[in-house]
Amino acid sequence: MLVAAVLVLGFFADRFFGDPVYPFHPVRLMGWCIARGDKLLRREKQPRAAAFVLGTLLSVCLVAVCFTVPFALLFYLYRLHPIAGVVVEAAFCYQIFAAKALRDESMKVYFALNKNDIGEARRWLSWIVGRDTENLNEEEISKAAVETVAENLSDGVIAPMIYLIIGGAPLGFAYKAVNTLDSMIGYKNEKYAYFGKFAARLDDVANFFPSRLSALLMIVAAPMCKLDAGRAWRIFVRDRYKHKSPNSAQTESVCAGALGVSLSGDHYYGGKLVRKPVIGDPLRPVVKEDIKRANRLMYAASWLCLLLGAAARVLVYAL
Repeated sequence: MLVAAVLVLGFFADRFFGDPVYPFHPVRLMGWCIARGDKLLRREKQPRAAAFVLGTLLSVCLVAVCFTVPFALLFYLYRLHPIAGVVVEAAFCYQIFAAKALRDESMKVYFALNKNDIGEARRWLSWIVGRDTENLNEEEISKAAVETVAENLSDGVIAPMIYLIIGGAPLGFAYKAVNTLDSMIGYKNEKYAYFGKFAARLDDVANFFPSRLSALLMIVAAPMCKLDAGRAWRIFVRDRYKHKSPNSAQTESVCAGALGVSLSGDHYYGGKLVRKPVIGDPLRPVVKEDIKRANRLMYAASWLCLLLGAAARVLVYAL
């Protein structure tokens, strides 16, 4: 019952206030720990086995700490007084969600395009995507922003919510540690191929179920946003594995189908062309208004997950 309460409070706080920015934000602390661990444990010329073992050690230790510290603190606070535990755990949940941050950052791109300022739109887009943005036109900018919202719906909103529903803030923070590890060292390049291999695989496992549930929630939510649920389902079934990651195209395929556009495809990264399969059918060009539509779909799916998750926790408590 209390988990349902802190989940709702945390989500509403994120909806109205957004992710707080301060030096000791938990995710920022995770990033600092990963950067320090990377500097201390990884070497340029390192045996593959050693790199893998040390990278695995860093990943396991960080996830364990990120679960244990909030668990111990909340265990003490709930024993001290339930209200103290609820307040602190709700504050923890608030810092785990990223729905408003995802919406706000993508909408900066929309507002720049709405002013016909391509340069500003490219600049804002460069903050939320890894591809080169300096030569993108309006349709390519809009497409990239839509892809970002679709892909990050799962690991920024739905996946944290699922882990919060299951295990409260401690499990939510453990998931954020996994996600942060993957974003910092989970690259399949020469630098992190072995040091970050465990982190990348752990992220794939942690997001396997949430990414698919996110896609299904988006399909159910599509009619609420006046989008095509039938086409979303068809493109999901056809294109959900058109990505190197087993999870990334799950939500992206639904978004492409719901909007009636094509997403992904070839992009430049660091001046180098990277070929990717196209997701969806190009029934029409991607326009800037699709950024708003993608955000509405993201929030509709999030509200569905919140309602279902809170109801599940109340039902478990009642039984």
